[in-house]
Parts: sequence; C-alpha cells; structure tokens
Amino acid sequence: MSFGKEPCERAVQEKSFLFAIRIVRLYQYLCNDKKEYVMSKQLLRSGTSIGANVSEAERAQSPADFYSKMSISLKEASESYYWLRLLHATDYLASNEFNSMEADIRELLALLTTICKTAQQNSEK
Repeated sequence: MSFGKEPCERAVQEKSFLFAIRIVRLYQYLCNDKKEYVMSKQLLRSGTSIGANVSEAERAQSPADFYSKMSISLKEASESYYWLRLLHATDYLASNEFNSMEADIRELLALLTTICKTAQQNSEK
C-alpha cells in the first residue's frame, strides 16, 4: 500500500536516490583524497538514509507509517546538511563542492518538509 503518489513524492524518490549516489562518491573522495574518515562516515550514513526511508515510505502500512518514514527522511536530510556545512567550514570541502551539494540538500529539505506537512494535515482529517 502506498500513500504518496503525488508529484512531490515522485520527485523526492528520484532526488534522494541521486543525492545518495553523490554522497557515496563524496565519501570516497573524502576518504581517498582528504584522508577524512569520521565526519565523512557520518555524512555517508545520514545522506544515504534519506532515500532508504523514502523507499520504505513507499510501502508504508498506514498513513501514520508513511508520515513516520518521511519524517525520519527529513531528520536525516537535516543532519546531512549539518555534516556538509561542517566539512565546508573545516576546509574538507571547497566552496564550489559545498555549493553544489548544498543546493541539492536544500531542495530535498523543501520537498520533504512539504510532504511531511501534507501527510500530517491529511492524517488530521
């Protein structure tokens, strides 16, 4: 049973998957070229978790389950943004690298916020 077939939900599925690919590649770069292992591992975990939870929401058992999974995705996106900002502030990410990733994570945050608000409103009806 799926509770999210709106254009916004379809967009977040694709964008979160593409973001996860970018995160995996960024993790490889940070480990191999920058020799940074701790923050990059945190980013890998949170950045790939966004799409994993969106995927789980696709098979939600109830509207409440859908909202819960999307809320977790939103929290993981927020955490990912934190790690990206920290990696940039500590000079592991150049401004051009950060700006590109920041645009993607802000877009995901906006989509997930909209989805969560709509799901919450729908559950109150």
